[in-house]
Amino acid sequence: MIMAMSSRFRGASLNARFMRSSVFTLAGYGAAQTLRLASNLILTRLLFPEAFGLMALVAVIMQGLAMFSDVGVNPAIMQSKRGDDQKFLDTAWTIQVIRGVLLWLFACAIAVPVAAIYGEPLLAWLLPFSGLSLLIAGFNPTRMVTANRHLLLGRLTALNLGSQVIGLVIAIVVAWYLQSVWALVISGVSSALVLLVFYNVLLPGERNRFHWERAAADELIKFGKWIFLSTICGFLYLQGDKLILGTYLPLDQFGIYNIGFFLASFPILMGGEMTRKVLIPVYRERPPAKSAENFRKLQKMRFLLTGALICLTGTVSVAGVLLIDLMYDPRYLMAGAVVVLISAMQIPHIIVLTYEQAALAAGDSHRFFVLSAARAVLTLGFLFAGLMQGGLFGALVGQGLAGLAAYPFVVWMSRHVGAWDPKHDALYAVVGALTILLAFWINADALTNLAAL
Repeated sequence: MIMAMSSRFRGASLNARFMRSSVFTLAGYGAAQTLRLASNLILTRLLFPEAFGLMALVAVIMQGLAMFSDVGVNPAIMQSKRGDDQKFLDTAWTIQVIRGVLLWLFACAIAVPVAAIYGEPLLAWLLPFSGLSLLIAGFNPTRMVTANRHLLLGRLTALNLGSQVIGLVIAIVVAWYLQSVWALVISGVSSALVLLVFYNVLLPGERNRFHWERAAADELIKFGKWIFLSTICGFLYLQGDKLILGTYLPLDQFGIYNIGFFLASFPILMGGEMTRKVLIPVYRERPPAKSAENFRKLQKMRFLLTGALICLTGTVSVAGVLLIDLMYDPRYLMAGAVVVLISAMQIPHIIVLTYEQAALAAGDSHRFFVLSAARAVLTLGFLFAGLMQGGLFGALVGQGLAGLAAYPFVVWMSRHVGAWDPKHDALYAVVGALTILLAFWINADALTNLAAL
């Protein structure tokens, strides 16, 4: 049995690369989140909840800048037939560098207005400094995307973890010395710089040079225009809660909410990593619409990944209050109910998570945009309606209802590329519903207290 399992990991076949890449992605993401959790536990004892609320605002704005300007360079390289052509890669890198410079300049330009909107003068200084991480990331070599394209993720995983460890050490040292939110900002920029050095020194392949090939640029822009619009919608879908709740909740409560969100989102973010890094190459090499055999093999992968993610999400939801009680001091008690509710409301999204990259793998960024736009509209609409009717509790329930309302758009997109699997969805809908009921029953008192806020 051991030899049989071992043989599946060897060789250059798609199955072997999928198995290796899945293990590396899961192990790497698990280790990264463990480091983040360790950092979180240490820093909550060195800093105050307000610092985490302030940093959450900075993080949302930085992610917004990155997503509002995403032209799809990475997925374009992963799905393109020219994804190994150096002229194509150098053109993509040139676009990426220009974008990084513009992002940093924009972060500097909006710093003062954003500080005025949120009534936090320190944001005027934090945003330009945090924006340096976007500038640095713009120079990351395309070799990392090429490795991902061919499901060669072992070294990438090690380099990412190494930079995170260095960033964690810096954060702890600076937090101990300054007792300030600057520890989190300095750590983020330092990690980005270390990762850039690691990629350039330790990844094999040709170095990128500034180059502009018209044909390559046209292909990148044609594919990327819908990715650009999709990532704007994706930002509103994924970060809209923080934008809205950041103005609704006091800064200390918003910091506590963000800690709960961090714990609750671990499974779905890990699933997102898996679908982006592993499933795009798999869908590209074995399109489900091409043959029944391709569909069956992808079906097995989807059943395995969805089952693991629902199991993990359900565990976090059921044990949310207990986890917060064990790991944090009483100032963060409210985060327990937040963990329970967010985890439960993410289950509808987890069920359809493995479909999301099928359209991109087929080069259909237009349908991916339509799905992203529908999700953004539904999520913001349901979240705001829930907030008006039931406060924070209603807002989080609204996000779960938005996931159900978006299902017809998921079916429309996945059917076009032959990926939709109704048996998979029906089975996990039942499992997910039972999991949510169990989590609510076990944590009824904490959820009642959250609803009363």
